[in-house]
Amino acid sequence: MQTVMVTFNQAARRAVLAVVVCVLSLAAPVVQAERIKDLVSIAGVRSNQLVGYGIVVGLDGTGDQTSQTPFTVQSIKSMLAQFGVSIPANINPQLKNVAAVVVHAELPPFGKPGQTIDITVSSFGNAKSLRGGSLIMTPLKGADGQVYAVAQGNLVVGGFGAEGKDGSRITVNVPSVGRIPNGATIERIVPNAFALGESMILNLHQPDFTTLSRISNVINDNLGRGTASAMDAGSIQVSAPADRATRVAFMSVLENLTVDPDEAPARVIINSRTGTVIIGRNVRLTAAAVSHGSLTVTITERPEISQPRPLSKGETVVAPVSKVEIEEEGRRMFKFDPGVSLDDLVRAVNQVGAAPGDIVAILEALKQAGALRAQLVVI
Repeated sequence: MQTVMVTFNQAARRAVLAVVVCVLSLAAPVVQAERIKDLVSIAGVRSNQLVGYGIVVGLDGTGDQTSQTPFTVQSIKSMLAQFGVSIPANINPQLKNVAAVVVHAELPPFGKPGQTIDITVSSFGNAKSLRGGSLIMTPLKGADGQVYAVAQGNLVVGGFGAEGKDGSRITVNVPSVGRIPNGATIERIVPNAFALGESMILNLHQPDFTTLSRISNVINDNLGRGTASAMDAGSIQVSAPADRATRVAFMSVLENLTVDPDEAPARVIINSRTGTVIIGRNVRLTAAAVSHGSLTVTITERPEISQPRPLSKGETVVAPVSKVEIEEEGRRMFKFDPGVSLDDLVRAVNQVGAAPGDIVAILEALKQAGALRAQLVVI
């Protein structure tokens, strides 16, 4: 009998312990571990923007109106002159199948000569569409004026348009912009700081002291004490092998280490153009009472016609009659208690049926009153 009682007590203790663990796990915030490669970037290892000016040919009458774009004619003459074809100065060719374009691309880090990159081609003049066109060889230059890639190929245009003789016109998407997958070939290497020095600097995408400290601890725990040292809220210095091959293997191990990043700061993001409101989970409110309503004023004009009596020799008079109506929406006042969370805020606002514009006004008023414990960002 005594043995039975002991077994029951142990089972009860296990059950109570399991309930406590479940409650604590539900109450604790869920944090998902992320790889270091998704949180940081290597200082000095970056992409570079390239741009060039070129000509698209082979258009079906949708090119530049050369009478209004003299630079297109000048470009054609310069290109033909390189092939030994000279055009008299007094002749201005009217070419509807040619368009002047701007070509831009992004040169990725570690890009090598012979590799290809995607390019975007945009109309520079008044061409209606680039559909069916081909880009003639165009050098792409960097910020230093050096040529890093050469582009050429057939355009892929997602938009199209149609026009009638009476001037009616319909356009789907943007036909004056196209892309050429693998349309540019890299011709020059851009040096980077990956293999320079005895250490590397990792820059956090979103500066945060807590996240950076956790990254430093994870690196030191797995790769040896003193390997990583925090510099500030956004950068950490990591000692790396001098040999290139060893450094690559070292970075392969480092970037796949996982860390639990800290939660984002309390922010409320408002898009003033679309009315979109994003509220972070850490947003809190102090005690406040909110009442929001709108006033609608409607003015209508209704003319009244006044007819004279028969044989009175009077004139018909039209008299305007104005009617003004004022309507105020009845919105209930709702109260926020101290420490109100995101769920309570959304539930209270939804109960009064506030539109996105009303939510923005309420949040701005709460911020001015000092009741909103968050950073209000308007984009």
